[in-house]
Amino acid sequence: MAIVLRLDRVMADRKMSLNELADRVGISNVNLSNIKTGKISAIRFSTLNAICSTLKCQPGDIFEYVDEGQNG
Repeated sequence: MAIVLRLDRVMADRKMSLNELADRVGISNVNLSNIKTGKISAIRFSTLNAICSTLKCQPGDIFEYVDEGQNG
């Protein structure tokens, strides 16, 4: 996949646990864990908005595009 999720990195920078973020965002731990580990194919804008609002970050802090054809 060319889009890499960096939610774990942002959470670590903010010293926020999965449980705390899930509670603040209003989604289940399982769903947030799936987002964090990249086991999703889509995310609702309302969920992304809540995550970014809670973590005080931009969507680009969470998502990174990696060119799969790039060497190195």
